[in-house]
Amino acid sequence: MNPQNAMQTAIHGRWAVAAIFLANGFLTGSWAPQIPVFLTRLDISKFTLGLLILLFGAGAVAAMTWCGHLISRHGSRTVLRWFGLCGSFGLLVVALAPNVPLAAIAMFVFGGSIGGMDVAMNANAVVVERRLSRAIMSSSHGFWSLGGFAGGGLGGFAIQTYGHFAHAAVVTALAFAVIALAVGYLITEDRPQAAGHRKFALPANPLVYLVGLMALLSMISEGAVLDWAALYLRQELGADLAVAGLAYAAFSGVMAIMRFFGDGVRNRFGAVTTLRGSAIVAAAGMLVAGLSPSPWLAISAFALCGFGIANMVPIIFSAGGNQEGMSSGTGMSVVTTMGYSGILVAPSAIGFVAEHSGFGPIFVAMSVLLIVVLLMAGLAQRAEFAPAPAE
Repeated sequence: MNPQNAMQTAIHGRWAVAAIFLANGFLTGSWAPQIPVFLTRLDISKFTLGLLILLFGAGAVAAMTWCGHLISRHGSRTVLRWFGLCGSFGLLVVALAPNVPLAAIAMFVFGGSIGGMDVAMNANAVVVERRLSRAIMSSSHGFWSLGGFAGGGLGGFAIQTYGHFAHAAVVTALAFAVIALAVGYLITEDRPQAAGHRKFALPANPLVYLVGLMALLSMISEGAVLDWAALYLRQELGADLAVAGLAYAAFSGVMAIMRFFGDGVRNRFGAVTTLRGSAIVAAAGMLVAGLSPSPWLAISAFALCGFGIANMVPIIFSAGGNQEGMSSGTGMSVVTTMGYSGILVAPSAIGFVAEHSGFGPIFVAMSVLLIVVLLMAGLAQRAEFAPAPAE
């Protein structure tokens, strides 16, 4: 293949993987408005609902753990094709579950398909970055945020107007169509990344676990805002419900916008410099939010935090997928599993601590975790790109 055709193929692959990020976000976002119907339809308590949601997370982590091994054997394109096409039916299966035991199985499978897609699409984005010799990870995550916004924003109206099953069926049809069209344009690795049929084994390189720790600390902070910011504004700063809801809206809205600018910033200043600057901004925003005396200052601080966090995880994921001596899938599997485990475990731990200390000190502590990421930012060196060679 001549250089011009190779570049055109890489560009097609770039937009194909972006479409799958969009579909994954759309599926995930469409689940949120289904939750109230899920609760009443199965006639379950909030505690039982929490356990079912935990099964979703357990399925995601289980799939993420194995996905790197599968990518090493079969390539990110093949693994993404199967997880994506099967995963598009996950929400529909959950919507059809008639009782708690079947709902538990459906939630585990749905979580596993979303988690497997997550590792494979991030690994494929790393392959595209190598082909293009420039960053595309931040904007790919921007497409995920855009899909989540669309799924969550439109889902409530669709369920109220047409019912939960019709909503799940339409979401499934749209996601399947997008993924089926996109997988034909995905690019794959230049050569097999693992010889033979080696058994599953964790990588021996300790650096990938340190990169995973950076993802963990970053995503704990992101999860803290997602789960507790509104309650913090409501209970401790005296905001009404409408104002309290603006905390995560400001955070996620700014984060989504910044992800579309993040690749340009990273390509200009480099991954390490961008990560350091992002961590400083995010830590400052989280610190001000935790010390804020008023709801509106806290909302502004959470928006600033979203400005910083927006490009931290994409850069860390790129670094994880470019570790020396292992496939992009293997590195990505470790980093994503560690990162998303933070979002799964942190909410309950934060809630327990907040009962004794309040949420203000929690957000101050989150700023300290982000400073730790700042100090570790040099480990993102593997996410740097050399200039593209001249033709």
